[in-house]
Amino acid sequence: MAAAGGGISTRSAETMLRVDGCIEKLVAVKDDKPGTEVNLSEEELVWISRTSREVFMSQPMLLEVECPVNICGDTHGQYHDVLRLFEMGGFPPSANYLFLG
Repeated sequence: MAAAGGGISTRSAETMLRVDGCIEKLVAVKDDKPGTEVNLSEEELVWISRTSREVFMSQPMLLEVECPVNICGDTHGQYHDVLRLFEMGGFPPSANYLFLG
């Protein structure tokens, strides 16, 4: 959402700050042992779910992914495995990923 003059609107800037805060919490456990809990509040989890749904629903069913892309198998919900993949291949948005499951 662009504001007059081509800048980022206040809502978009606030949303990005909120997303960045959640990402910081999620990545903070990357050096901890697997199974370490990430402390996100219920309100943050609901917000992430709703915001993610809005983004997914606004996108077409078929997406074109820019190369290079890292193709990853099913991680079976293992969050630390995803973090290890990001450590090896680069964290988004500096690296592109396609998860198959």
